[in-house]
Amino acid sequence: MNRRGVRPRNERNEGRLVVERGPQGSYRLIYLYGGRRYDVSKYFFDNPISPEVPPTSSGQLKVASVDLKITENRTAHRTDKYEVSDLILRRGQEFTIDLKLSRPFKKSEDVIGVEFRTGEHPLTSDGTLVVAKMVSNFDANQWGFRVASSSGNNVSLTVKSSASALVGEHQLDIITHVTNDGAQEHQFRKGLKTTVYILFNPWCKDDNVYMDGNAEKEEYVLNDLGNIWYGTSMFLVKRDWNFGQFDAEVFECVLYLLEKHLPVKYRNDPVLVSRKMSAAVNVQDEGGVLEGRWDGKYEDGVKPTLWQGSVAILEEYLKTKESVKYGQCWVFSGVMTTVLRCLGIPARSVTNFASAHDTDRSVTIDNCVDENNEDIAELNNDSVWNFHVWNDCWMARPDLPVGFGGWQAVDATPQETSQGIFQTGPCSLTAIKQGEVYLPYDAPFIFAEVNADRIYWSCKWNYGDWEMTKIRTERSSVGKFISTKSIGSSKRHDVTDQYKYPEGNAVMSLSTYRF
Repeated sequence: MNRRGVRPRNERNEGRLVVERGPQGSYRLIYLYGGRRYDVSKYFFDNPISPEVPPTSSGQLKVASVDLKITENRTAHRTDKYEVSDLILRRGQEFTIDLKLSRPFKKSEDVIGVEFRTGEHPLTSDGTLVVAKMVSNFDANQWGFRVASSSGNNVSLTVKSSASALVGEHQLDIITHVTNDGAQEHQFRKGLKTTVYILFNPWCKDDNVYMDGNAEKEEYVLNDLGNIWYGTSMFLVKRDWNFGQFDAEVFECVLYLLEKHLPVKYRNDPVLVSRKMSAAVNVQDEGGVLEGRWDGKYEDGVKPTLWQGSVAILEEYLKTKESVKYGQCWVFSGVMTTVLRCLGIPARSVTNFASAHDTDRSVTIDNCVDENNEDIAELNNDSVWNFHVWNDCWMARPDLPVGFGGWQAVDATPQETSQGIFQTGPCSLTAIKQGEVYLPYDAPFIFAEVNADRIYWSCKWNYGDWEMTKIRTERSSVGKFISTKSIGSSKRHDVTDQYKYPEGNAVMSLSTYRF
């Protein structure tokens, strides 16, 4: 594979249709089969797009040059901190491009289209190929543009992407043609030799990641420095972390992860993106970013406590395409925060003290002893950790009943599989708090981390099975001091009440009674 994870042509599966750029900027549809290539364009295109340098025509409207107004647009879209030179846009928000034409623009006759393409084989049917057309009014979920001004051969367009546009790398072309009695004539395509990137947009009310409050967005999207808590429920300590989501190589690495782990047509959905990124950050499936280790043997890598941020980890992974050694929960969470913020999804690292690890999704932590009060190893698969760090990310959940949007828990640390892959979430914090563990994704596991009862059993081997007698139940020993960084300061912000009701509360009893 090349750096972007795209297979060279001779490695791709045969029996496939591919779109290729032909001579002078034209496009062809090629069918690959039996080691041979067949040009089938004529069977699919009634009006093939003209090459970039078409035959001379007196009526033709050519695009001589395009100014993407990169500095102005990036400032308006709050993407000016990214350390790359290309145009980076947030979806659902207007941006400006200036065209220099071969002649004055005639609004009644001339037609302009702004085409965006993403993925290997862009198609209009799955949204990977879209053409923004001139509109009178912008629609939230449609691409379009308006002519902002026109003077002589110069035209300024105000373009707006859909609030549900696919996130990632796009190619941009300007298409023009002239209409004559309803027919399209003198078509022309101006291909831009630059890449445009589209991100999620928490500032756009129509985007599913929309977040109210400027201070919140400043913290959870734009802040590239933060704190992660660790220790015990008796001794809470914080460490500084450099998320570095604007670093050039970090940006490239995050886009690589997106391309590698999620089919392009699903890259508009923050639910699926965050879920797949929770798998992409760990090594357990498909060679993710970071390898975890908890046995203290770090000689062939970096001790987890030595990492101070995500940048070095993601840069090394981008360079080698091999998982970086080693991480533990706070490292996985720090990298996950970087990935989500880089893509425009509001995110925070969250630490749960006295965190339960329920291996069988019974929503209890079972401690079993024999008649001699000795632990029974084969039965004691559950455990309670001093602390565990995961992430919350902010988004609407149109796939769930009303009221379950907002903060969603995701976890990149490989603990248990979900749908056969080491991935966790996103799971609504409201669902966790209310005990609605039937809602996707992975609610029973996360509910147990903060709310499980700890049950002690006396076990006796009898007739080929363990006979278990309950000794006692501890209802308030897990899920303490759930912590994240405060908005605008390095103080600890306790978010326990966002995950659970106070112990002994009647509603708390009702939420746990479901089990």
